[in-house]
Amino acid sequence: MVNNASNGGEQAAGTDAKSQASAQGPGIHVLGQYIKDLSFENPSAPNSLRPASANPSLDVNVNVNARPIADGQFEVELKLDAKASRGDETLFITEVVYAGLFQIRNVPQEHLHPIILIECPRLLFPFARQILADATRQGGFPPLMIDPVDFAALYRQRAAQAQADAPTTA
Repeated sequence: MVNNASNGGEQAAGTDAKSQASAQGPGIHVLGQYIKDLSFENPSAPNSLRPASANPSLDVNVNVNARPIADGQFEVELKLDAKASRGDETLFITEVVYAGLFQIRNVPQEHLHPIILIECPRLLFPFARQILADATRQGGFPPLMIDPVDFAALYRQRAAQAQADAPTTA
């Protein structure tokens, strides 16, 4: 039998909301998700929609950006770009910037940056991927199903690039 006891929203004597929040473990809360930018171009239509013997080449780029909004709140943007071409002909160009507003609580400062740039985009990716698949399908092409992205590897790559770009000091 399950006991669903409730204190009616009242707090226990001697505690306040702040001490309860600090007693909780670390957490990532999605406060909202939204499309910031969506673009689909079919510059060679209707010729690009003809069946062809050769498969198109596909170039896909993934980028993550984040910015603080308020205390413990961050906007994380996941940008997916894709361009399909066959020879010199561009079949389509599509881009989505999909963002989320995240509340991050009780995370040590040294872990905050990786959580924002690895875990938050990992939560956003399936939605952004579906938006691109729908856009390409509605554009007259097969749905573009981007392979899963290793955001930890992307984070390490960006960190290494930032170190390489930093000027050396004597």
